[in-house]
Amino acid sequence: MNDKNDIIRFSVSLPQSLLVELDAKVDGKSYASRSEYIRDLIRQKMIQDNWEDDSIELVGVLTIIYTHHHSDLVLRMLDLQHDAEIDIVCTTHVHLDHHNCLETLVLKGEARKIIAFSDSMAGLKGVKHCELTKTAITHS
Repeated sequence: MNDKNDIIRFSVSLPQSLLVELDAKVDGKSYASRSEYIRDLIRQKMIQDNWEDDSIELVGVLTIIYTHHHSDLVLRMLDLQHDAEIDIVCTTHVHLDHHNCLETLVLKGEARKIIAFSDSMAGLKGVKHCELTKTAITHS
């Protein structure tokens, strides 16, 4: 029986041109080996696939840049946060300059609810940029 931490070796066949590109990425990103790079790619794909499954609790980080002087914007953002059907684990607020603020919100919940919340925030008048970074906990 294999332990979760056992390393299993297997072969992958690639066209030479793809292997050359792979090696360039491994070197360019300072990975220790092809295996490390490929493991990261697999995890990234698994996380991406998890965002298509509403039965899994996921994690996202919402980054928002907005003009805080815009009429009622901060109150509307707070209302959306208080009414959210997801968990807002924490928020960070940074004053970038006299007019612009940056907020990050760490979100937990179902994919569709996190995306709906993110879209609601992005649609507020006065929000200049709103981007959701999708992630999840992988078990490997």
